[in-house]
Amino acid sequence: MQDSELLQEGLAIMGLGMGFVFVFLTVLVVSVTLMSKLIGRFQPLPAPATAGSPGGHAPAGADTDADVQAVISAAVHRYRSSRRD
Repeated sequence: MQDSELLQEGLAIMGLGMGFVFVFLTVLVVSVTLMSKLIGRFQPLPAPATAGSPGGHAPAGADTDADVQAVISAAVHRYRSSRRD
């Protein structure tokens, strides 16, 4: 084979590969965009809760945070006491 034939084959293979990648990425972008629109249509975002909710109750997260902190501190204490023995 001549050098020019090898160069032409190399360029043809490169063009084919780049074309395949371009088509694949285009299909991927289109499919992700369509999926996003479908999810937005059938699963809308929930409405955010208002800060001044009626009833004047404390947020549920405050009690949960205190419980989580107590559990974590108990676990750390137990781990440290078991490692000293």
